[in-house]
Amino acid sequence: MKSISVTELAALLMSNPTSEDLPLVLDVREPWEVSCAQLLPSLHIPMGEITSRFEEIDATRSIVCLCHHGVRSLQVARFLQSRGFTDVFNLSGGINAWSIEVDSRVPIY
Repeated sequence: MKSISVTELAALLMSNPTSEDLPLVLDVREPWEVSCAQLLPSLHIPMGEITSRFEEIDATRSIVCLCHHGVRSLQVARFLQSRGFTDVFNLSGGINAWSIEVDSRVPIY
């Protein structure tokens, strides 16, 4: 499984913020977690809904799966690969690492 660090993702997102070539950030956390801390732009599909909603995800784009610490997102990334998604990454450290290493304005919970 490929992974990407929060600093690598931040550099990608800031390199050309309007580009359609940017990866799609897939947030698989629960709604209450998203209300605590968000990484925008992102697509929010809770992990428990992925099996019934994965067709909403654009398989032609790079996908970066995000959760709180990177455990659930790793499981979702593996699931997506098993469904034919070819360019899938897990965000190492999740939103927690993003808050610490990239943007301290994103609350830690």
